[in-house]
Amino acid sequence: MMTPQPVWNFEQEPYPPDSDETDINLRAYFDRTPDEKMRQYSPEWTDEEVLEWDGNFRSDGALMLICSERDVEIEEYRRVLEECIRYRDRVRASLAC
Repeated sequence: MMTPQPVWNFEQEPYPPDSDETDINLRAYFDRTPDEKMRQYSPEWTDEEVLEWDGNFRSDGALMLICSERDVEIEEYRRVLEECIRYRDRVRASLAC
């Protein structure tokens, strides 16, 4: 049985010129995160609270992200997560979630 594709397409939004495979994989990771969960996120949370909320970080503090060239640390995770939330806020009304 195939996994349904997410309704979101943040992965296809424009990238900075120096983007790599990890940047693409992180966006795809967020595309597959349920909207209900994304709406829970607060930028006011501590790094520890974000790690616990996501639940997919290794004990060394890097995100468990398959097929990636490099580790994703909390600073990059937060930056891209907040970009994804802005993307969803922009397109949500036009999508049938």
